[in-house]
Amino acid sequence: MEKSKVMSKKPHRGAPSSKAVRIWGRHAVIAALANEERVITKMWGTREALATIDVPPSLPITPSSPAEMAMMVSPGSPHQGLVIEAEALPDRWLSDFLSQPQEDRRPIVVLDQVTDPQNIGAILRSAAAFDAVAIVTQDRHSPPESGTIARAASGALEIVPWVRVVNLSRALDELAEGDYWRIGLSGDARDTIGTALAKVRPALVLGAEGAGMRHNTGEHCDQLARLPISPRMESLNVSNAAAIALYAAAAARG
Repeated sequence: MEKSKVMSKKPHRGAPSSKAVRIWGRHAVIAALANEERVITKMWGTREALATIDVPPSLPITPSSPAEMAMMVSPGSPHQGLVIEAEALPDRWLSDFLSQPQEDRRPIVVLDQVTDPQNIGAILRSAAAFDAVAIVTQDRHSPPESGTIARAASGALEIVPWVRVVNLSRALDELAEGDYWRIGLSGDARDTIGTALAKVRPALVLGAEGAGMRHNTGEHCDQLARLPISPRMESLNVSNAAAIALYAAAAARG
């Protein structure tokens, strides 16, 4: 590995600077380094962790101890010896993802007021695993990009486009105009997810933790569908439900 410039100053232990994102964990940091759209401004690491990765020579690096780095991340979050500070990713627009060929049946995931960063990160990870086109959230009812999300996503934050919209109902209308079949997941639905996915290009719509999908959001879906879970369990965590729906979508397209 080519040696990078080493800064002599002590690591900054406070919050990231304005409009910056602090990312930690091996997979999240390596993915950020590989993402051409990600502008990274600072890096901290243990000498052992830094020796195992390739770092751009121009990136300022501060060798740090595990204890020093633990003060820079969310309490109790494993940093695995690597922390970076970077600019937030550029804004993405829903219209950029509505021009796929008709035969492209990869899903778009729409999240209705899902606010838990761990769930957002886990859904991004599943979206990457099952080749989703993008995830869509309403800007004022979803968490900002963060290290917690990046860590939970295990690199998928840098892979899956995250579209933030002002009005979720309008975004669902745009998806319909782009020939997406909008499937809202609801435990009360008659149809199962497997039936709903037959020969369509799906937009999978999932509701918030606990409250579920809002009525108005459901009104903007073409079909409601349920996961065929046992009656012994009332519901699943939204990230688990998303993973199952994404797997079903991948299986449906063969």
